[in-house]
Amino acid sequence: MVGVWCVRFPTFDFAFDALFGMSMENLEVLRGDKLILRGLLFHGFHGVKSEERKLGQKFLIDVDAWMDLQAAGKSDVLSDTVSYTDIYRIVKEVVEGPPKNLLEAVAEHIASTALAKFPRITAVRVKVGKPHVAVPGPLDYLGIEILRYRSCF
Repeated sequence: MVGVWCVRFPTFDFAFDALFGMSMENLEVLRGDKLILRGLLFHGFHGVKSEERKLGQKFLIDVDAWMDLQAAGKSDVLSDTVSYTDIYRIVKEVVEGPPKNLLEAVAEHIASTALAKFPRITAVRVKVGKPHVAVPGPLDYLGIEILRYRSCF
């Protein structure tokens, strides 16, 4: 009698997801077109410390919003894309709005709002930085970065 071995290997997509924390589908999204907003600076009152809540501080924000820009590129019509001023407005409202304890919560609010308001956006990356922090040494800023996909929303 001849024995037959049947061994199941994880799919490439599953292995990729396990190794790199994102699916192949999500990786493809990040190789596409995107709107880019860099260096948005707003004053807000986010933080855990009472001084941060009372005095506020500057927050530096970067946003990348992935979407297909081909139609807008061909038509040259604003309604075929998402206006960067709409993304800017979301960031401004969140950062200058009700205080949150953590930068992570600020970024999550920006990302989830952008995905909810604009179905064209397939993924969004938000960086939130604090340029003026009490640390013993020079730095540009301290902060966090999140990446959210429509499939997570």
